[in-house]
Amino acid sequence: MQRSAETSPAGNDSRESMRFRPSRVILTLPAYNEQESLPELLERVGEAFADNGLPYEVIIVDDGSSDDTAKIAAQMSFQMPIHLVQHKVNQGLGTTIRDGLREAIDRAGERDIIVTMDADNTHPPGLIDRMVRMIHEGCDVVIASRFERGGCAIGVPIERHFLSIGARVLFTVLFPTRGVRDYTSGFRAYRASVIRQGFADHGDALVGETGFSCMADILLKLRKQGVLFGEAPLRLRYDQKGGASKMQVFKTIWLTLKLLGRHRVGKN
Repeated sequence: MQRSAETSPAGNDSRESMRFRPSRVILTLPAYNEQESLPELLERVGEAFADNGLPYEVIIVDDGSSDDTAKIAAQMSFQMPIHLVQHKVNQGLGTTIRDGLREAIDRAGERDIIVTMDADNTHPPGLIDRMVRMIHEGCDVVIASRFERGGCAIGVPIERHFLSIGARVLFTVLFPTRGVRDYTSGFRAYRASVIRQGFADHGDALVGETGFSCMADILLKLRKQGVLFGEAPLRLRYDQKGGASKMQVFKTIWLTLKLLGRHRVGKN
């Protein structure tokens, strides 16, 4: 007896493979002079996605590096799906994050998930799987948090440690946000639709800060969209960092205070 396409198991499989596809992770890495850290990080990224089986793509935004960051990214593109974006001159973390997010939403479908993380090898790629699961379980934004139970920071300089704690206290008092303890972490997972709506609402001003305060700026703007936040415990391994820190702590404190002031009076 001949089976129709509607009742054929093969027909069902074919239609399901077209209709139902797994969401893809688009990992965005802002990179500036990361030749010491990037090779090991990309190896760990590749291993993590091999373990979790998630389809993925890596976007590396090279912010005018003077070392071999771009060359390493180009070489690794033969081993994993890497898309390289280059700035001719250094423009700062905020602009680099913005351009990475813009590139990500241009390449993302509605069900895809955009992940940002540092390129200095301090963030564990193995945590991405848990963050993605939390998105699938209902969160719109998931932050890898040092302050979530099970999180910790190893080898972080004391001044940066106090900066993180101080920022947490200030943001909690001035802008309490359900599900958020770590307002400045750069390791986050977003529904692509959330970032797309953020750019629709704010344009390039979604990332209006040029320095390290850009992550808090994004969070405060997404907060106004009414998104649901969640946190996954981050084991920050500063002892694995390659090269010196690029953060100017006191400048970051000043810019963060100015950012809080602008949001407090409603100018953002």
